[in-house]
Amino acid sequence: MKSSVNAIKELRELTCSSVGHCKKALEDAKGDIKQAAILLRKQGLEIAAKKQSRAAKEGRVDCYIHHGNKIGVLLEINCESDFVARNDEFIKFTKDLAMHIAATSPEYIKKEDVPEELLKHEKSKEDYYKTNCLLEQVFVKDPSLTIKDYLGSIVAKIGENVVIRRFTRYKIGE
Repeated sequence: MKSSVNAIKELRELTCSSVGHCKKALEDAKGDIKQAAILLRKQGLEIAAKKQSRAAKEGRVDCYIHHGNKIGVLLEINCESDFVARNDEFIKFTKDLAMHIAATSPEYIKKEDVPEELLKHEKSKEDYYKTNCLLEQVFVKDPSLTIKDYLGSIVAKIGENVVIRRFTRYKIGE
């Protein structure tokens, strides 16, 4: 099935994937934009998994200060090259992530960071992860994505390993 230019454009705006990837996903999904977006998201996670072993020694430190100056976030995100660290998509990702952390106040980056003793007292581990682990949280700017999905899409788009190294969230009085 041949994909229309408008459908490719819409999918590209929705997923930030390349034209070629959008065209292939639309063909595989028989023109269904929502299904094509799901396919692209899965491909992004697969690409991200393959690149995890590569060293990410470049990157950027970014910050977000919420209106009223009562909440602030400082975070470090690493990538493989300084070229990518200056890329507009990467910069947008770091800014979005800092804002998300300010809004949701996660305690850990990933599930594996949560101490086992802490989970013994929780009724539902999965609910705890979704609330307190950054990668498991629903992205505040797009509830159809988790942070892990957003990270996977960035890795797929820029073609390098990206690692959320650390963050600190500050709030007046805490």
